[in-house]
Amino acid sequence: MAGPAEEQQQQHADFRKYLPDLSTPRFQAIAQNDAKGHSRELLEHHRPPWLYGLYVHWRKLFEEPFRGVTSDGIVRAPPSPLFPLRDEGVPAALIAAAAQHVIALLSPAQAVRTLLHIDSPEWRSWSNPEFLLSDKGVRLEELAPAQRESVLGLLEKTLSPEGYAKALAAMRINHFLGELVNAPRVMNQHSYNFVLFGTPVADRPWGFSFYGHHLCLSVFLHKGQIVISPWFTGAEPNTIDAGPWKGTRILHEEERLGLELMQSLSEGEKKTATVYREMKDPAMPKGRWNHDDQRHLCGAYRDNRVVPYEGVVVSALGPAQQALVKQILNEYLLYLPARARELKLQDCEEWFKETYFSWIGGHGEHDPFYYRIQSPVVLVEFDHHSGVFLANSEPAKFHIHTLLRTPNAGDYGFALRKQVQGVVSQEYVWEE
Repeated sequence: MAGPAEEQQQQHADFRKYLPDLSTPRFQAIAQNDAKGHSRELLEHHRPPWLYGLYVHWRKLFEEPFRGVTSDGIVRAPPSPLFPLRDEGVPAALIAAAAQHVIALLSPAQAVRTLLHIDSPEWRSWSNPEFLLSDKGVRLEELAPAQRESVLGLLEKTLSPEGYAKALAAMRINHFLGELVNAPRVMNQHSYNFVLFGTPVADRPWGFSFYGHHLCLSVFLHKGQIVISPWFTGAEPNTIDAGPWKGTRILHEEERLGLELMQSLSEGEKKTATVYREMKDPAMPKGRWNHDDQRHLCGAYRDNRVVPYEGVVVSALGPAQQALVKQILNEYLLYLPARARELKLQDCEEWFKETYFSWIGGHGEHDPFYYRIQSPVVLVEFDHHSGVFLANSEPAKFHIHTLLRTPNAGDYGFALRKQVQGVVSQEYVWEE
């Protein structure tokens, strides 16, 4: 008899039941396009109403001054900073040198597109669909091999080893999906844009954005300190079952630990944690579910989202359950180098008295679900999705979206930049 782990793996492998009909106009069109042609086809010619409406809405959100994700619309400014300047042991000089190597290989035309001001609003114009909404910087698939390796080398030196492995896995799974649906020029392991903000030196703030389908990383660095937030990581499917990368799998630990935590709650705690019983619940207010994000709230262009606290307070749970919360957060902080991750976990634990765990959906072994962990210093989301390229009309465990935000203006290193620069960026509104 198969155990829970084997059952979970089988559910993730079931995606082949939902391979789409590639003879339909949609898949015929995408097969004939590259990423830029695909975007023009969708946004300028075909214009599906839900997609074009989303695009217009996202651009309106982008025009808002940055405030940051909050629980009540007010950015917290306690007597001591939520996000203090500190040494997190990040090898600033090594990472800056890797970025300088990227710059040295850029042509003048590439440099104009790629090297932006530290306060550029384009920090915020990332997105995770396969179609390009903001085509800035350089795109890996269009680079010479040495240039592409320099960007990946910067990513490798910046992230933890396990975080870099996870990023590579997401890129390879994206490539696998492109092969499954005959769209290799739109979705492949190199269909990602890279943009650099500020001057990469060891003693001043700078950062970069790396974004594309199902993998978006916003990285801020200052001396020995790092912020990787917001980030988005997804997969459809989340496992590769054939080819040279067979066995690659991501996001299953976030799934396993979240379900284990929910199942460990008492009946009363489960009731409190459960915000909606169904994944698309009739009780949801307008906008709580949408075609693109489905249940998650803090994805692309949602920099100023007000997300009220919901669910159970983590400090009221038992030691074993609090340990599970820490394990979940450790998975979500995996991109950070070890010492930075350790310090961020300590920050999170200090706020367990104001950390909420909430849930949507069932909590049986086969049930799809959504969960969120939210506090003043971190917000993470997990969501099982219905098919975008695969044909499942209901949420399935092989299509997963995950993301992390740093509330109260922590995203993009804004709260740290305010302290370093001593001035407020024009793109930033601070609530005192």
